[in-house]
Amino acid sequence: MAKVLILKSSILGSYSQSSALVDYLNQQWSSKGAQIKVRDLGENTLPMLDGELASGLRGGDNLSERQLSALALSDELVAEIKAHDTIIIAAPMYNFGIPTTLKNWIDLIARAGVTFTYTDTGAVGLIEGKRAIIVTTRGGAHKGGPTDHVVPYLTTVLGFIGINNVETIYAEALNMGPDAAETGISQAKLAIDAITL
Repeated sequence: MAKVLILKSSILGSYSQSSALVDYLNQQWSSKGAQIKVRDLGENTLPMLDGELASGLRGGDNLSERQLSALALSDELVAEIKAHDTIIIAAPMYNFGIPTTLKNWIDLIARAGVTFTYTDTGAVGLIEGKRAIIVTTRGGAHKGGPTDHVVPYLTTVLGFIGINNVETIYAEALNMGPDAAETGISQAKLAIDAITL
């Protein structure tokens, strides 16, 4: 049975188009027997990394209560990745980039010696054998262009921790009129339907 982790990152709650698309994917894959866990980063926000927390994530003695809490949370998030075969990331574009909610998650799971390590030839990811699917929504048309800082960034981060099997589903032009929005959502759903579990 495939184990799937879905990460929602929108701050828009029930109005979120990216969340609606991964809910659609969830419905499709659940009906095929996938075991799915959903973590809503918009609803249950993670702490923003600062100097104290960054130091605490390195471990060691004499950590503050706040550092210990962040370290335990980071361990939980990393274990969550390792426990699932496929990671679905709902990533709406906000001002050409990813939501802060998703960046906070990245800052807590990108840990030297835990999810990546440095060698004489550079960094090597330690998370192996995983698949990631990025579901990205945006008001304009940015795919493949210089204004898309969502997919290249997420692909880089995932590769950095060892996840190189990455697919992307785009829902574009969602604020460019009702016809364009309907087309964007329909094309995204067709792409979801075409993905094998």
